[in-house]
Amino acid sequence: MTKSFDVAVIGAGPGGYVAAIRCAQLGLNTVCIDEWKNEQGVASLGGTCLNVGCIPSKALLESSENYARAAHKFIDHGINLEGLSMDVPVMITRKNKIVKAFTGGIAMLFKKNKITSLHGRGALLKQEQESGLWKIQVKNGTEIEEIQAEYVIIATGSTPRQLPFIKVDNNRILDNSGALALTEAPKRLGVIGAGVIGLEMGSVWRRLGSEVTVLEAQPNFLMAADEQIAKEAQKIFTRELGLVIQTGVKIKSIQVEEQQIVVDYADAKADSQKLEIDKLIVAVGRSPNTAGLGADEIGLKTNERGYIEVDEYCRSNLPKVYAVGDVVRGPMLAHKASEEGVAVAEMIASAKQGHANESAKVNLDIIPWVIYTSPEIAWVGKTEQELKSAGIAYRAGQFPFMANGRARALGETSGFVKVLADADTDRILGIHMIGPYVSEMIAEAVVAMEFAASSEDVARIIHAHPSLSEVLHEAALAVDKRALHI
Repeated sequence: MTKSFDVAVIGAGPGGYVAAIRCAQLGLNTVCIDEWKNEQGVASLGGTCLNVGCIPSKALLESSENYARAAHKFIDHGINLEGLSMDVPVMITRKNKIVKAFTGGIAMLFKKNKITSLHGRGALLKQEQESGLWKIQVKNGTEIEEIQAEYVIIATGSTPRQLPFIKVDNNRILDNSGALALTEAPKRLGVIGAGVIGLEMGSVWRRLGSEVTVLEAQPNFLMAADEQIAKEAQKIFTRELGLVIQTGVKIKSIQVEEQQIVVDYADAKADSQKLEIDKLIVAVGRSPNTAGLGADEIGLKTNERGYIEVDEYCRSNLPKVYAVGDVVRGPMLAHKASEEGVAVAEMIASAKQGHANESAKVNLDIIPWVIYTSPEIAWVGKTEQELKSAGIAYRAGQFPFMANGRARALGETSGFVKVLADADTDRILGIHMIGPYVSEMIAEAVVAMEFAASSEDVARIIHAHPSLSEVLHEAALAVDKRALHI
């Protein structure tokens, strides 16, 4: 007999597994279908984020930053170390243990919430006219199972975008998976793409001794970020960390030779250049993972870039079929996927009870962005260039970490916080940060914008002293030219 569920979630990444948990919490009989296997060929929940993305990359960043602090900054604290070395295989083992703990933790959460977990690739077959239930095929190798569900949440995530003229083998040509699994720091490392993955992985291996060259097609560095933040970041990454960053690059060819990899490219001046390296990380973005879903066969609408078309409530064009996360519009961020998963679960639960839940949607305008380099970069809301382009009058206030007592004590004084507020209403339009632990500080900025706070509201909030959060406080004061400590 075919198993029947209230909700079938296809994909167990941050969007899918969170959606499944919330559905189960709301009393819905839920199944989650996922095909991910780890390096040992074992089913592993959590998708890209937990297996080869957010979590393992942060583990390596922390390890490499600790090594860099010990090598270059501990002496300022009176801590003398001799014979300092880095055991890369131990670092990778630690990373793997963290990944295993979290992916296993999701399996335990599924068990706790009585969620059925099926391993394999899920594909929509058809909706039965009489019952209204969706038939879903789950294919695991040669084994094929069919289930049915009233509602479907597609959360299949994204895959690394490939270059047309080179194949990733995760031996010498690496994607994010391969970059996380190196057992030694290559002498010469190339990175194509100066986005989050390229910068984070380039930073890790630069700190561990690699000569790192980053090639970026965009004419300017970090164009998604506030221009002033991007310029500060490029200055720090090149002068202090030692990354070589070239923008406006056009790759002509990549040749994998016996002793090296040769990248032929044109630089920003259109002059021909040659980069000789030992390993190459390809980090040119990600594409929505809609392959094998049966989209064409059932009429599921996707756009020209492969994203599933949804409305503001993540509803697709098919009845009772939703989609969340990287596979739909909006930023490809794990926390955005999770919040969409929760919102959809609550909408489905409300619909099952016979009423709509119009409040259950995600505000895409107030989603924090974080790049976990050192210093970290974080922002929420509009950039200065966006406000200028839209003709919106604004006031700006900023404050440097150099003038903050806690930052001085930490020995991490690079960067600043900038607050942008409407010139007439003083409502905060955007907050941008580069500095120590701004990945944690950005939460206050998100709360302020979610509740339509003004810069004056943040300026009047008492911030603990000494703390890094005082930099945000001073930046808010600076909007009205009242910063106290500069």
